Amino acid sequence: MEQLMILKIAREALLLILLLSAPALLVGLLVGVAISVVQAATQIQEQTLTFVPKIVAIIITLLITASWMMDMLVSFTGNIFSQLANYVW
Repeated sequence: MEQLMILKIAREALLLILLLSAPALLVGLLVGVAISVVQAATQIQEQTLTFVPKIVAIIITLLITASWMMDMLVSFTGNIFSQLANYVW
C-alpha cells in the first residue's frame, strides 16, 4: 500500500509540473519562433535579440497565470495531506 501511494503521488506531482510549466514554455517557444522568423527575414543575426522579448513574454505569462498555478498547487497539497490523514500507519 505504501509503494502504491508514493507512486500515485509522484505521478500526480509530475503531471502537475508538466501542466504548470506548459504555459510559460509554450509562450517562450512561440516568441522564439516569431523572432527567429523576423531575424531570418531581415537578416539580422544578433544572438541577444531573442532573450529580452522571451523573458518579458514569460514574465507576463507567469503574472497572468499565477493565481491559477497557485490554486493548482494548493489543491494538490491539500489532496496529499488528506491522503496522508486517511492513511493508517
